[in-house]
Amino acid sequence: MLSTLTATVTVGSGPLTREEVVAVARGGAALAVDPECEAAVRQTRQVIEALADDGVPHYGVSTGFGALATRHIPVERRGDLQRNLVRSHAAGSGPEVEGEVVRALMLLRLSTMLTARTGVRLETAQAYAALIDAGITPLVREYGSLGCSGDLAPLAHCALAVMGEGEVRDADGRLLPAAEALAAAGLAPITLREKEGLALINGTDGMLGMLVLACHDLRRLVATADVAAAMSVEALLGTDAAFAEDLVALRPHPGQQASAANLRALLVGSSIMASHRGPECTRVQDAYSLRCAPQVHGAARDTLAHAEAVADRELAAAIDNPVVTVDGRVESNGNFHGAPLGYVLDFLAIAVADLASVSERRTDRFLDVARNHGLPAFLAHDAGVDSGHMIAQYTQAGIVSELKRLAVPASVDSIPSSAMQEDHVSMGWAAARKLRTAVDGLRRVVAIELLTAARALDLRAPLAPAPATAAVRDLLRETVPGPGPDRYLAPEISSAVAAVANGSVLSTAETITGALR
Repeated sequence: MLSTLTATVTVGSGPLTREEVVAVARGGAALAVDPECEAAVRQTRQVIEALADDGVPHYGVSTGFGALATRHIPVERRGDLQRNLVRSHAAGSGPEVEGEVVRALMLLRLSTMLTARTGVRLETAQAYAALIDAGITPLVREYGSLGCSGDLAPLAHCALAVMGEGEVRDADGRLLPAAEALAAAGLAPITLREKEGLALINGTDGMLGMLVLACHDLRRLVATADVAAAMSVEALLGTDAAFAEDLVALRPHPGQQASAANLRALLVGSSIMASHRGPECTRVQDAYSLRCAPQVHGAARDTLAHAEAVADRELAAAIDNPVVTVDGRVESNGNFHGAPLGYVLDFLAIAVADLASVSERRTDRFLDVARNHGLPAFLAHDAGVDSGHMIAQYTQAGIVSELKRLAVPASVDSIPSSAMQEDHVSMGWAAARKLRTAVDGLRRVVAIELLTAARALDLRAPLAPAPATAAVRDLLRETVPGPGPDRYLAPEISSAVAAVANGSVLSTAETITGALR
């Protein structure tokens, strides 16, 4: 995948792009720290060190944290304060979080450090860059973040690794003690100084990283859903009249117009569509799952565009508490609260569930002789002896049902913590975790629709599909045979899921249509 992404990402005082986050988190891109930001980072650190020598308590520098913020910490205990903060907050539990998520949150914390608003030493920021570049991934657990003050526990596990403690996976995926992995990579653990422990854990980086990765995946998936819908409209002898440009222009939502344009492009040159365009055709309109595909897919696109805008704003943010302002003040704030991200993560889960729902409804139409316009029951070779795609649709239905549950928002479920100091939290991490599951489910549902539609297109022979849909059908036929007696179906579904996930379905269609919107 790295060949299609940026080979080296430079991190400095400005925001990273979503593409750069994906390149490092998923593509293994190399990192470079922009030397132009180094002087500002050092200058801001001097502000913190001056406060450390001040007799007046300063939050995060010479006090405890959260509900313990009133406790003044003597100079000789401040190193312990920062180390203990990280150790105590590295309290995650449950399954291991995916490596790409951990790499994303570490990169985003590094990006914030280099804004020179956190007051960390340059050496600390460089240690993060070196850990990422060495392919060392701290072990982060599923549970532990309430999304306020940011993703405390996940970020603490990363800070722990930079200190040479806890567990990590090395570049070969081996689970090792952090100290051992650092030594093997020629890296020295860091010793935290005033405010650094706090700066390393106070951020929305986990939920933002997962939002960026989800947006990247969904941008491809919504276009792939258009491909699947076009194949279904075609194989179910539907009409493309409802996708006409002048009709969709009457409702000027950009996502709807993009989806309808994709469907028109995908169906150009279809002999199947041409076979029932004449006056003898009595079908005035199709079922909603076919006719309203641009409206549903388009609404998902518009939701995605909103989520991408929120992600871009957050990528431009410097999240910490307290922060060092440009004029040298050290101020407490609430910018770590994950509400802006939690809302759009939940919003995307709703759109994902609905995309999957309409895809499953199109698939189901293929299997019912009362609605599939002349195709065999369940697309079976010998219905009764064979079950065809009957249970493939069950798999879709099970996933869609799960996605509806995952669409229930996490961001409304605040639960107080820290002796009521943190009395309203975002649950953004939980929203992001369930969105990742939802995106995976959508990928599988769309893959099953593609498999079913491709089988139906074959059953419409000798009528020929459009060049674009035929190309996708032929791609699937490279690993999945055409219609015939029942076969072991799970590997065929897996093959189709892989073709959706790696982008080959979309790129194959685009070799005929040009870039889909």
